[in-house]
Amino acid sequence: MNNLYLKNIVTLKLDKEACVKCGMCINVCPHEVFELKNSKLEMINRDRCMECGACQINCPVGAISVKAGVGCAYAMIKGALTGTEPSCGCGDGDSGCC
Repeated sequence: MNNLYLKNIVTLKLDKEACVKCGMCINVCPHEVFELKNSKLEMINRDRCMECGACQINCPVGAISVKAGVGCAYAMIKGALTGTEPSCGCGDGDSGCC
């Protein structure tokens, strides 16, 4: 998976102190941004975040924050500028954006 948007601008934040390591963010993230390593949650692929907001919505303790929708907006703008179908890469070969 190589879905990188713009480097180092993602609004995704993780409060490691508040995190209870339930793994919900891992289950709902379509771009494998999170991973449990040695009983600690890590953002291993932060720049792959499309800012869909699924992790924030599903975090039971509010340890994750993100400005949802920014990544998909980028995909739509890029599609319009390049004349291609907008795609944020969240489907199995499906076109379109979430």
